[in-house]
Amino acid sequence: MALLIIPMTCFGSTLATSQPCQTPDDFVAATSPGHIMIGGLFAIHEKMLSSEDYPRRPEIQKCVGFEISIFLQTLAMIHSIEMINNSPLLSGVKLGYEIYDTCTEVTVAMAATLRFLSKLNCSREVVEFKCDYSSYMPRVKAVIGAGYSEITMAVSRMLNLQLMPQVSFESTAEILSDKIRFPSFLRTVPSDFYQTKAMAHLIQKSGWNWIGIIATDDDYGRLALNTFAVQTAANNVCIAFKEVLPAFLSDDTIEVRINETLEKIIAEAQVNVIVVFLRQFHVFNLFSKAIERNINKIWIASDNWSTATKITSIPNVKRIGKVVGFTFRRGNMSSFHSFLQNLHLFPRENNKPLHEYAMLLSACAYVKDSDLSQCISNHSRGTLAYKANEVIERNFSLRNDFLWDYTEPGLVHSIQLAVLALGYAIRDLCQARDCQNPNAFQPWEQIQSKCSTECSPGQMKKTTRSQHICCYECVNCPENHYSNQTDMDHCLLCNNETHWAPVRSTRCFEKEVEYLNWNDSLAILLLALSLLGIMFVLAIGIIFTRNLDTPIVKSSGGLLVCYVILLCHFLNFASTGFFIGEPQDFTCKTRQTLFGVSFTLCISCILMKSLKILLAFSFDPKLQNFLKGLYKPIPIIFTCTGIQVVICTIWLIFAAPAVEENVSLPRVIILECEEGSVLAFGTMLGYIAILAFICFIFAFKGRKLPEHYNEAKFITFGLLIYFIAWVVFIPVYATTFGKYLPAVEIIVILISNYGILCCTFFPKCYVILCKQETNTKSAFLKMIYSYSSHAASSLAISHVSLDSTNSNITMTDPSSSGSSAAWQESKDLRARAFAHICRENATRVSKILPRKRISSI
Repeated sequence: MALLIIPMTCFGSTLATSQPCQTPDDFVAATSPGHIMIGGLFAIHEKMLSSEDYPRRPEIQKCVGFEISIFLQTLAMIHSIEMINNSPLLSGVKLGYEIYDTCTEVTVAMAATLRFLSKLNCSREVVEFKCDYSSYMPRVKAVIGAGYSEITMAVSRMLNLQLMPQVSFESTAEILSDKIRFPSFLRTVPSDFYQTKAMAHLIQKSGWNWIGIIATDDDYGRLALNTFAVQTAANNVCIAFKEVLPAFLSDDTIEVRINETLEKIIAEAQVNVIVVFLRQFHVFNLFSKAIERNINKIWIASDNWSTATKITSIPNVKRIGKVVGFTFRRGNMSSFHSFLQNLHLFPRENNKPLHEYAMLLSACAYVKDSDLSQCISNHSRGTLAYKANEVIERNFSLRNDFLWDYTEPGLVHSIQLAVLALGYAIRDLCQARDCQNPNAFQPWEQIQSKCSTECSPGQMKKTTRSQHICCYECVNCPENHYSNQTDMDHCLLCNNETHWAPVRSTRCFEKEVEYLNWNDSLAILLLALSLLGIMFVLAIGIIFTRNLDTPIVKSSGGLLVCYVILLCHFLNFASTGFFIGEPQDFTCKTRQTLFGVSFTLCISCILMKSLKILLAFSFDPKLQNFLKGLYKPIPIIFTCTGIQVVICTIWLIFAAPAVEENVSLPRVIILECEEGSVLAFGTMLGYIAILAFICFIFAFKGRKLPEHYNEAKFITFGLLIYFIAWVVFIPVYATTFGKYLPAVEIIVILISNYGILCCTFFPKCYVILCKQETNTKSAFLKMIYSYSSHAASSLAISHVSLDSTNSNITMTDPSSSGSSAAWQESKDLRARAFAHICRENATRVSKILPRKRISSI
């Protein structure tokens, strides 16, 4: 294995001079020893101070512009490590740290990264070149940072060589999610994909469609701009201008570009909304100049500066307009607040930023709080005068609340999560190892160590009550949701109209289209019953045709009426076929119309038969005269059927049934006929029910006619079956759902059709086939005369009662008169009167029931 020793020459500076560092330790900003060392990269200063336009020597220059907000991030890391060391999480194992100031420069960050990668416990600061770093033991086990995506990418490419874990708390560039290019990079904040998507959604929902964008000229700004442009295009939002500013303050053109950007904003007067992907110092300079020019807009803030106190403390910042921003999730800050309150007691020997802050705070002792941040940023340690420690301590303690006011809770929480994530990974590795030995494990092993097991496709992460997002439970995706990658934060929703997914699914499945198919067992059974009914209709037609001149056929209204009724039954049975198979617009319109009209015609014909029977055997003159006037067979049948035709025609014109896809079921699409109008459907059925009820009344009145020719009694039974079937149908139809809904109506149609067919024709067929001796003219007349005589006797008795009342014939007790002869005489008179009334009633009956009517019956 080839081995190359590369001496690491460190160029740097103390905060007091711009000379190269004498030893590598001079380059460290803050350090604390421990069994396991964690590296940190923070841009504590906003730029490097250079006396030339561009570097002429390979040396790191002095850093200026002390950043309070970044200094607080450094303290957040230190505090989080101290919390772990004071907790039982790593029992007996102490975490140490080495924190470096990147000065917002990629080159400085890479110099610090070289030191992170240098070999542990080596007398010389060297980075070994090896073909396999699996057993290589570098100076630190992991790195927290950096904040800016541009710096993070450069550092990550170097750390990838040894697969050293790098956990960023602020770098949101979407490209960093690419595990092929950045396999050891992790972060505790979401990528810009989600932020830009939220921004685009906010703009679209607010009704803004003409906006401007300002971004930095680095990987973070360019990637965020491109991603946001795609998101806005998808939401029909147009971008009026895109302005790009230099990424670093060390660039001399930054002031010129800011002025040009402000001129562009003024020129685009119609643009009232501007999205800003900039760093805090860019926004500070931009807003300060915008206030001078009285520019008032709506500014959409990225997470880089949305909660920065440095921005909110700009004088007259409210004149800039409205700022709508996105920020990170917050956590419990009480412990960090206590840490800041006691910061003046924290040792500063190995913490140069803390020492510098104390001196800067002392130098700005007489500056009010609102201007303190700017005062600190403008000072340089090289110009600070020496002051006694007592004076520094007093100024430090008096400004305890200043740092808390500049704290950004979202970023502090993200740093806490990053440190805790590493703490849990180290805990898992140290359960079977002696981690007090720095050689206990290699950095790359932490990537394999997780607080929670990896969630497989079909699952999603559910954060537990713990505040760190690295610890979670894996829960199955619910029905109609899926996940196709590992460790997904949430499951994706299938298109419920066309697709579905079972529990713990990795993809969506197309819904199956269902309907009452011809191959379905229930459909086959119903079709068989319909065909059987059609065969009965044909058989009855043949029987009646062959016995055309018999009294039974004639009493049924003749062959023409029977044929019409049988045709209606045939159409009713045939209409059930339109309820089966794949619904089409034609079948949807035909099935209800065909059933409604044919069944109405059938009931109309039966109504006329009931009316005719009642007229033939009615002996009440008043009722007879009423029925004679009402009995108009052809007009009534045409009128009753015509009304139903009109109802169905209006239905088809204004709200015709049509094919509809019912997607409410989770796994299937039900292809069904939507009736178009529930009112029209109900009107059609209701009209049939009204006709059937009238027919039922007439048939019920004629139920006591001659036994073998009493059609009214059987019509009554048939209509009762019809009523029961359709009364049951209404609630069943209303509560049935799915592909078997048409089967419900088929069953009701078959029951009502079979009921009327069997009760109307089967008794007659029985007489024709099995009791031929009663199906003769003589037997028919004999039965009619017998029925007429019985009816006449009943009528005569009723008249006797009436005449005896009108003649005031009194009957007294014979013993009261005292004379038996008188009683006998009275009895003879009553007998003669009864015989006389009977003869008169017999004459009436012969008039009421002439031979002509008997033959017509």
